[in-house]
Amino acid sequence: MKKIDATVVRVLPDSIAEEAGIEVGDKIIKINDSDFYDILEYKYLVSDNEITVEVLKKNGETEILDIENNYEDLGVEFSSGLIDEAQSCRNKCIFCFIDQLPPGMRETVYFKDDDTRLSFLQGNYVTLTNMNDEQIDRMIRMRISPINISVHTTNPELRVRMLKNKNAGKVYDIMRKFAENNICMNCQIVLCPGFNDKEELNRTLSDLSKLYPYVASVSAVPVGLTKYREGLCKIEPFDEKMAYDTVMQIIGWQEKFLDRLGTRFVYIADELYLKANVPIPDSEEYEGFPQIENGVGLIASMREEFFEAVKLIEPKERKRNAAIATGELAYDFILGLARTLEEYAHGVKVSVYPIKNKFFGGGVNVAGLVCGGDIINQLKDKPRADVLLIPHTMLRGEDEIFLDDVTVADVEEALGMKVLPTENDGYIFVENILGEKL
Repeated sequence: MKKIDATVVRVLPDSIAEEAGIEVGDKIIKINDSDFYDILEYKYLVSDNEITVEVLKKNGETEILDIENNYEDLGVEFSSGLIDEAQSCRNKCIFCFIDQLPPGMRETVYFKDDDTRLSFLQGNYVTLTNMNDEQIDRMIRMRISPINISVHTTNPELRVRMLKNKNAGKVYDIMRKFAENNICMNCQIVLCPGFNDKEELNRTLSDLSKLYPYVASVSAVPVGLTKYREGLCKIEPFDEKMAYDTVMQIIGWQEKFLDRLGTRFVYIADELYLKANVPIPDSEEYEGFPQIENGVGLIASMREEFFEAVKLIEPKERKRNAAIATGELAYDFILGLARTLEEYAHGVKVSVYPIKNKFFGGGVNVAGLVCGGDIINQLKDKPRADVLLIPHTMLRGEDEIFLDDVTVADVEEALGMKVLPTENDGYIFVENILGEKL
């Protein structure tokens, strides 16, 4: 049995675990007399109405607890979120963003995960290349659903070439097996011009649609290319014409799917619309935003919320000076919102600054990859504001730290003003600019 660490580091107040006497420092050894190897198996085993838990107490004694849990979680957190090490990626994808990172960043940034458990728990996208038949059957047995899959192409030979993994060509067979067992999937296609676009994209969308409704949605996102690509596969960046042709191609598929399946099924990343200079659709066309965490529909969602929010602004005089730092690609959109807000809120002035991404370079111009050092260098001579808004997506996880290891506090100190990370929410955006609740 592989080594795991099921040491309890937190017991939630009023939880089943607290009532049963489980304490911080205890280790859960077995559930229903069964070993478990990770967080998914743990959750699967504790989901019964009545369970027996073997606990190694922190004093060295072993206790057997009989628990009635009414299909609830026990209410404990472990020293390792997965009760196991995250599975690292075995691929060498031609478009991998981590392979394009500059040297000298903190070690954790360079770790590539390809873990189906993180797909289920956190929404990460996985390639399924590191799974054997036993692991696939285990997922089906435990009803792990939904799974987010980085498909890229359903052409086996092309996928092997793009992912540089001999097992990569099996993805459609695995997905078909998932579908046969009622496992839901969301899929992602990173579009690389000259590889998986045009006719190959047609093939992939056609194949994936055959697994609907178990493949519930597909996103198409353009490849991100930094200046750090020496020795890597040559990929052409999307220019306006290439992006336009691709958007029109996918819109054609959306119309077919809407007629045939009753859903658009495939959704286009905001970045691709902006590169193509094609208007972002209304929020209704995203059908509940199934791929919003993948950068698909962020603008439409925020735009709808924003225009609802500005109608709630009280008509009074204000004295408020706000600034916004964003990526070059989203600049026109954010500037338009800022000017509209100024019309609704008299006395409020909003300065919007497009930050050129010199840290990554290349064609990287999205807001989520803007780094703290670039903000400091490009705004240090700008007028001070009451507050500087930045998209929360610029920061890593729950930490107030940018990809270049600059912190929010560093930016505040360098610029001499409050920095306020803001969620992609039109109401919060308006409130943070105004400095008041609606």
